[in-house]
Amino acid sequence: MPLSGKRIVITGGAGFIGTTLARRLVDENEIVAVDNLHRDSLGGTSLAEHANFHFVQGDVLDDERLAQLFEGATHIVHCAGIAGVDTVLESPVRTMRVNVIGTYNVLEAALAAGDSVERLVDFSTSEVFGQHAFNVQEAHVTTIGSVGEARWTYAVSKLAGEHMAHAYHAEFGLPTTSVRPFNVYGPGQIGGGAIRAFIEGALAGRDLTIHGDGSQIRAWCYVDDMVDGALLALEHPSAVGESFNIGNARSAVTIHDLAGRIKRLTGCSGEIAFQPLHYMDVELRIPNIDKARTLLGFEAKVDLDEGLERTIAWYREKLGAPASAA
Repeated sequence: MPLSGKRIVITGGAGFIGTTLARRLVDENEIVAVDNLHRDSLGGTSLAEHANFHFVQGDVLDDERLAQLFEGATHIVHCAGIAGVDTVLESPVRTMRVNVIGTYNVLEAALAAGDSVERLVDFSTSEVFGQHAFNVQEAHVTTIGSVGEARWTYAVSKLAGEHMAHAYHAEFGLPTTSVRPFNVYGPGQIGGGAIRAFIEGALAGRDLTIHGDGSQIRAWCYVDDMVDGALLALEHPSAVGESFNIGNARSAVTIHDLAGRIKRLTGCSGEIAFQPLHYMDVELRIPNIDKARTLLGFEAKVDLDEGLERTIAWYREKLGAPASAA
């Protein structure tokens, strides 16, 4: 049953996924979005004007503030965290601090809120599966890269948060669940990411630059499908104490193929160019969602070209780019 009459706190609530989730919930629930506005997707929406939506500028490292905001909360969605390869490479210590200590603070504040909390959804990451992840299931062994490679501080910190969420359920009975998003994209996306970079470059008529040889494979998940999965994790009784892959294996393509699709769909006059990788990259990432399908009834609906067309249309409007003549 869809949630109604609940008080839902979303950390990272001004971010890409957080705002998309809030829009789906705000008509029937009170939404409290907590965010430090490091990445602001909220500003481009009318969400802040909704009577049921309350924005609080804050940080998950502020444990006292979290405890106050979680009082009376029925549902908590922990989206806040440091993400994006470039950000992680530049600030590995901050990445670990926010993703580990921030998640601990969220869990402690939820525990202090007591019996009002019906569900806490922790956002983990598909990065926990390492460089080669084909048809990976939730129970498969997680793989973390070598110590000293800054890229993996993100995966390590998210995996630590996921272990903590499960431990708080096992030891204290906190009704937690974790979701592992696989390469989410769509309207409202800010920050890094290949799809955003390719679309913005294409609409500006620039070359589309691929890092590496373009043979890396990703399965792309449209944001509405990701939010469907998060809502099921919030609502379904079978979700408690579990982790779920949320993604779309049907949308698996090489990065070169992705660039070609965006070039075609935008009518881009630029070429596809290549430059050497300056960081450790994931070569293959495709999820198995059988567990989410069986326990939650999750199924991704939006295939890649349809999702790209919607996303390109959003960026055209945002950037004021002319429509393609192609």
